[in-house]
Amino acid sequence: MSVLHTPVLLEEVLHWLRIRPEGTYVDATVGTGGHTVAIAHQLTTGRLVGLDRDPQALEIARERLGTHERKVVLVHADFSNIGEVADNLKLPPIDGVIADLGISSLELDRPERGFSFRWAAPLDMRMNPDAPLTADEIVNQWSEKELANLLYQKAEERDSRRIARAIVRSRPIRDTEHLATVVAGGRKARGRQRLHPATKTFLALRTAVNREEEELGQFLSRTPATLSSGGRWIVLSYHSLEDRQVKQTFQRLAHDGSFRNLTKKVIQPREEEIRNNPRARSAKMRVAEKIASSEGPTAELKS
Repeated sequence: MSVLHTPVLLEEVLHWLRIRPEGTYVDATVGTGGHTVAIAHQLTTGRLVGLDRDPQALEIARERLGTHERKVVLVHADFSNIGEVADNLKLPPIDGVIADLGISSLELDRPERGFSFRWAAPLDMRMNPDAPLTADEIVNQWSEKELANLLYQKAEERDSRRIARAIVRSRPIRDTEHLATVVAGGRKARGRQRLHPATKTFLALRTAVNREEEELGQFLSRTPATLSSGGRWIVLSYHSLEDRQVKQTFQRLAHDGSFRNLTKKVIQPREEEIRNNPRARSAKMRVAEKIASSEGPTAELKS
């Protein structure tokens, strides 16, 4: 199986980043390097810094970026640490930042990582294997109330209480396949469903294990200070709670007059891209641009 992640909305990302060959850019979620490689191709004297919490993904990205090693630096770090990384590397104000919040194919397609319900795999779900919390601890040790709250708050699962009750009654849950079966049995039947019945449960667990909501909040609060005037900021999200955080942050920054929101209407993949890469179907892309304080909040949009 291939571990290379097909980059989502690649053409759109490159268009909106408006890359200058001599500029400084940050890919805050490198993964296996899909967006990173494409950005590096457009740099000459410029510099690209890539962050990721998954050391396996970074190793693959490092191999793919071998021909660009003089202009690319890869750092094992959470994307919430963008400010600290920029300070440590003494980066100038950054011309563009991209964060793709989606889970990578490396994580989904390797059973031992425990992100997918397609196999009987360990209940892990850690993007960083050194992180202390695993899905097994949540599934087999948290209380029924804690589980129900998690499923509802992190994934908007309507059957959160029924699923939590089913999980607690079925303990110990052995692996991902066992969990998916229990969840499916605990949900209320609603006719034909487009998504697997365990999709939201796995999303909630992954989000909690990797502290994704907290990490995103810190990333959104710390990135503005790292950008140059005119610097572009792109975020790709894949579910409504993530997109809501990004949308509200961009709206607030635009209202404050420090950024202009370049995508009042969210950008989504075209049908052709979805046919070629079904995992892109839920992607939503938003773009903001930092502006000089003298321009004010009513500055015109430009692409």
